[in-house]
Amino acid sequence: MSGSVGSARKHTALPKAEILIEALPWLTRHNGKIVVIKFGGNAMIDEDLKAAFAQDVVFLRQAGLRPVVVHGGGPQINAQLDKQGLVSEFKAGLRVTTPEAMDIVRMVLAGQVQRELVGLLNQHGPLAVGMTGEDAHTITAVQHRPEIDGERVDIGRVGEITAIDTGAIEALLADGRIPVISSIARSADDAHVYNVNADTAAAALAAALGAETLMVLTDVEGLYADWPNSDEVISRLTVSELEKLLPELSSGMVPKMEGCLHAVRGGVSTARVIDGRVQHSILLEIFTDEGIGTMVVPDVQGGEPR
Repeated sequence: MSGSVGSARKHTALPKAEILIEALPWLTRHNGKIVVIKFGGNAMIDEDLKAAFAQDVVFLRQAGLRPVVVHGGGPQINAQLDKQGLVSEFKAGLRVTTPEAMDIVRMVLAGQVQRELVGLLNQHGPLAVGMTGEDAHTITAVQHRPEIDGERVDIGRVGEITAIDTGAIEALLADGRIPVISSIARSADDAHVYNVNADTAAAALAAALGAETLMVLTDVEGLYADWPNSDEVISRLTVSELEKLLPELSSGMVPKMEGCLHAVRGGVSTARVIDGRVQHSILLEIFTDEGIGTMVVPDVQGGEPR
């Protein structure tokens, strides 16, 4: 009897072993590599998804990877601006950021979203350290003036990145920590603070850090082949293929895919857009053969298999 029970136990546990074995080549490939993860979308506001995200990031760290988290906070910023009676206005897909709005952005990103995320990660050990792009001049920016209908438009304290200093991040990584970075930047002369698109910031940091991969969490399954006519997701595409598609993309996907493009052009091996509405989407994307999002690779073939 005891033998049959033992056999049954082994049998029911076997799928777990098979899952771990499937992850082995991916663990080997990514061991010691930096992974930059842009945290956003529903994953930021759903309690279960937030907890699962924190577990995934800690798992990466404990499995020998070196995760860096970059976050924005659109929903939380909108809520706080509404509470203060300030109107949320967008031009060219970017938030018009007055000095008053910038104070709210800074408070929400560094004082609310980042603190909560650091707390969730640190439930698993003293790992996460919060910082903003202002700290140690990690992200330097100038005012971004987008072109609308042929004219440059002033949209306030919105920043365009001019320089990245990775020293503080690398020091944290060397100490075994998980940096959690708010997408805020300073001007070179320290006179101004800027709100930087988090997708753009994550891509710039990934390139500057020589990351193995950039992962951007979204509220869609990936990049659709022919939206809205089809919900087929493009599993993998090259930089050249993405460049051709960019003009046709919806405004919400443009900064994410431009970020992927910038990262891979800057030397990042792969950039991925994945569905943050799926629990443990990060682990599914990195450690399984199928993956669950869209992966951008360099034009030179022979990149990571899918």
